[in-house]
Amino acid sequence: MASSDSNQPTLVVIVGPTAVGKTAVSLEAALHLGVPVINADSRQIYKELPIGTAAPTEEQQRAVRHFFVGTRHLTDYYSASLYEQEVMALLPGLFKASPSHKVALMSGGSMMYIDAVCNGIDDIPTVDDETRETLKRELAEKGLPTLVERLHKLDPDYWEIVDKNNYRRVIHALEICQMTGRTYTSFRTHTAKPRPFRVLKIGLNRDRAEMYDRINRRVVDMVDQGLIDEALHVYPYRDMNALNTVGYKEMFDYLDGLELLDDTITRIQSNTRRYMRKQLTWFKRDPNIKWFNPENIKEIINYIENSI
Repeated sequence: MASSDSNQPTLVVIVGPTAVGKTAVSLEAALHLGVPVINADSRQIYKELPIGTAAPTEEQQRAVRHFFVGTRHLTDYYSASLYEQEVMALLPGLFKASPSHKVALMSGGSMMYIDAVCNGIDDIPTVDDETRETLKRELAEKGLPTLVERLHKLDPDYWEIVDKNNYRRVIHALEICQMTGRTYTSFRTHTAKPRPFRVLKIGLNRDRAEMYDRINRRVVDMVDQGLIDEALHVYPYRDMNALNTVGYKEMFDYLDGLELLDDTITRIQSNTRRYMRKQLTWFKRDPNIKWFNPENIKEIINYIENSI
């Protein structure tokens, strides 16, 4: 839980759904505050995915330094827990380097990454490569129902609540059970961690019809910018979790010859709109978020100035 002590530094967090305009607002805010941007997008961190993730452009990154953009490769293991550790290690230096010595800026739409920094994440052990590969083979050879039944025996409490069709969640729980000899449930405390800074959350949203139009146009722009070639480049890694992402999943089907390009574009647009609604549902559960239209940049900056 973030401290309410006004003498402590403030982490300004700009959140919102995909395509709402977070990058433009965070650039304006960063330039005004004289600070870099801590990126909180779990896919923009991968170097191979700039187009499909709408990562900040080279020009934008020259204007304002961005952390966690294109710093990892698809073959690298990464998680919200690692992100929490790295951001928490980075923040003291950023606070100290800011003109006021009291502010840093984070922006993104990855709900788990933002929560990990603002509230902390359960200290679940990092899974070793051997355990991960073993479970991956067992999934391929024995199928998901067998692994679900094993989870029932090893951790009946988590088995009760897990989506039994979501193989990633089932496997991750089994990885922890088999690696530690403890139940996955025993690590899930959901206890907010104290933070040595205040958190100021700013939410961005637009009219629903406008959001749908922005999403539809952005998908077309991505295709024009080279999304097909980008998907072809990462096609050999299509089974990796980082590519279980709207835009790439559909493009892989297109590359497999399963549908026409126009149908693929329509499906990406539809799935992106669905993801946008999911993000808004998540963020609107948080009563600490102050909501703005992204066009009201002066109002947003005044709110930041009056709150830090």
